[in-house]
Amino acid sequence: MASSTGGQRPPKPDLANQMILLAAFMIAIIIMFNNDYRQGLGKIVGVPLTPLVGFNGAQPILTLLFTGLIMSFFSISVRHLFVDWVEQARNARITSAFQKELRQARMSNNTYKLKKLSELQPQMMAQSLKASQTQMKLMPVTMIVIIPIFAWLANFVYIDVASTTFAVPWELNADLKHSNVLPNWIILYSLLTLPFGQVLTRGLKYLSFSKRLRRLEREGEKLDSGSDEGEEGAA
Repeated sequence: MASSTGGQRPPKPDLANQMILLAAFMIAIIIMFNNDYRQGLGKIVGVPLTPLVGFNGAQPILTLLFTGLIMSFFSISVRHLFVDWVEQARNARITSAFQKELRQARMSNNTYKLKKLSELQPQMMAQSLKASQTQMKLMPVTMIVIIPIFAWLANFVYIDVASTTFAVPWELNADLKHSNVLPNWIILYSLLTLPFGQVLTRGLKYLSFSKRLRRLEREGEKLDSGSDEGEEGAA
């Protein structure tokens, strides 16, 4: 019996990319949990980073901040080059509207509308899968840079820094090496760099939308000028 979707099937996942991503995660886990591999990789990466942002181990908070800014700028810039923010926002609005209509059709038991929306569902799934696959393809690229830098940061905190205590409003003698679910240095790194990442992402999105709007305005002006010339010729 033929399906109501006219033979359309949900899009298949990109198995090759998933295997690459899985291999990248496995390599990352091996590096981060094996002291010899982590320390060896960290020493290599430390050749340029130690003189650049190491501050001779005297300013570990600044080292975490500037290293986080470098990693955030790299990963967000790479994502910006390969992700169409305008298309992503458009797909998000379409998906949201589709889900809303689907819920309303189910609540009102509108079988005709449900059938039509079900026929469109594979297309919606294809759009969502395409967006997620783009993000997944970029992850191994960014991990090539981020994992070695994290290996250096681990060496820096546990080996190079003489004093790892720092003060926060709720604790005057917090230690970067201590753990609260995660090591304190990773939590502090995240708190220092997440705001910068959000600002940079929003700024790049703003530039993308502004660029697209300017292009649409130029195209509209060309169409208007062409129609005006056509009307003058007809006259």
